[in-house]
Amino acid sequence: MIKRRFVLVGLACCLSIMSAGAGNLLVRQQAANAQSSKNKNVIVAMTTSIEDSGLLDDLVPAFEKKTGYRLKKVAVGTGQALALAEKGEVDALFVNSPKAERKVLQGGAVTNRRLVMHNDFVIVGPSNADKAKIRGKKDAVEAFRLIANNQALFISRGDDSGTNKLEKDLWQQAKVTPAGNWYQQTGSGMAKTLQVANQKLGYTLVDRATYIFQKKNLASLQVLVEGDRKLLNLYHVMQVNPQKFPRVNNVGAKAFIDFVLSPEGQKIIADHAREEFGQPLFFVDGGKTEKDYGF
Repeated sequence: MIKRRFVLVGLACCLSIMSAGAGNLLVRQQAANAQSSKNKNVIVAMTTSIEDSGLLDDLVPAFEKKTGYRLKKVAVGTGQALALAEKGEVDALFVNSPKAERKVLQGGAVTNRRLVMHNDFVIVGPSNADKAKIRGKKDAVEAFRLIANNQALFISRGDDSGTNKLEKDLWQQAKVTPAGNWYQQTGSGMAKTLQVANQKLGYTLVDRATYIFQKKNLASLQVLVEGDRKLLNLYHVMQVNPQKFPRVNNVGAKAFIDFVLSPEGQKIIADHAREEFGQPLFFVDGGKTEKDYGF
């Protein structure tokens, strides 16, 4: 009887400790959620093309008015944005490199990845001096090969952005390792890279929205290659995983994602600069996934 009593007492103590541990974990999680709900700053790392296309001028004020949150943007290349997420240094992402995004998602650093919108990439170059003779080509890989073969000046972002990642993929498919005086890297965002290409009469790869928005300052550049399916440009939002990084503003991040996918957010994106330029800069994709585009 005495031995049995000791066993029962020991079991009760273990259960009590386990219950206390679970309770403490729940309390810590509730405290983290409460802290997130009180934090009115939402840090969103995003590709520079979202800023350079002027979309934030419409989207941010509407988000802040609707939710009461203050959006703190970190406009960098998609590669840098994903790296920040893997360190838990931002709350949400708005980026455009699906292959790289999926790796970070699988690694557990982000969650709730959702397709928001798309446009496409184009290859632009000097309107009066098409040295590579790529005007009108429908195959982006062929166009890159011609640029390399003719050692025509190409201006690369060189910043590990979604645009730069696609550019590298196209060079690889063309079986070209770009190097030499004809290949120059800015290490900058899309707007700056366009300015350099315009000044030096070079070619570059650019998302159509940024090119249209900046076109008034690009007298030397015009679209030479477009329409290749490889040039589709998909934008996703996602939250940094609060299970891995408890200090992130999980509530605010979800509010941002919910807003850009809401009817109001999607309308703002679809209407952005449409009247000014006579065409949409982005096409909304709320409710769709990459599978709808064959990925």
